[in-house]
Amino acid sequence: MKPYLAAAIQMTSKPDLEHNLLEAEELIDLAVRRGAELVSLPENFAFLGLEVDKLSQAKNIALKSREFLKKMAQRFQITILGGGFPVPVPDNPAKAYNTAVLVTPDGKEVSHYQKVHLFDVNVPDGNTYQESSTVMAGTKLPPIYVSEHLGKVGLSICYDVRFPELYRYLAHQGVDVLFIPAAFTAYTGKDHWQVLLQARAIENTAYVIAPAQTGNHYQRRYSHGHAMIIDPWGVILADAGEHPGVAVAEIDPNRLQQVRRQMPSLEHRVFV
Repeated sequence: MKPYLAAAIQMTSKPDLEHNLLEAEELIDLAVRRGAELVSLPENFAFLGLEVDKLSQAKNIALKSREFLKKMAQRFQITILGGGFPVPVPDNPAKAYNTAVLVTPDGKEVSHYQKVHLFDVNVPDGNTYQESSTVMAGTKLPPIYVSEHLGKVGLSICYDVRFPELYRYLAHQGVDVLFIPAAFTAYTGKDHWQVLLQARAIENTAYVIAPAQTGNHYQRRYSHGHAMIIDPWGVILADAGEHPGVAVAEIDPNRLQQVRRQMPSLEHRVFV
């Protein structure tokens, strides 16, 4: 593993697949021009609209998303994360998996994860979210992709960030970089987003890369923004703010080892 630049992209995705992919391509191009070799897109990057519309278009969204990720990886010679898009459940037309996919510069899909924790929450701002109404929960722990250049990379999606046991499992596997792509709601994000990301970085002494959605997507659906990259000490290295854009920062194996020497908490675990 050598030092490299990573990018967490921030979008305002709409209920329009083609529009979203064009916006994503522009932001990927920006990230690459800033030197990023590892680029990540947020949850729902390809489509963020009503659940019924997402489900009816899921087959096309999944096909176009995978084609897009392969094309971007090969065109820009980057490793890219598609942070979450619907993939139809073969034997259940009423559900789709919320799926994150990692693609290498040769266009190969090297890792994928189906979101396990589904966002079924009555938010105090009056919005109700019932992700399980159209999404099938995954049943497998997140995989780790091992790269000589990028290190050990673990996947997760959005609401997973509230479940530290998932990340502790990844830490057991020696993860260096944690992906937490999200479409965090504006109301919960203002209080919980940053502190949860920092906690996951600190307690697992790993980098956190968290691409995000921001702004108004449709009707009353607003996302918090603040795509971030955080180092293993919990330092925020880059923050995209509240508008579409890119957060870019260095992933440095020397910093990773320094923090793990200074704070060897993973070696001091009693209850494993």
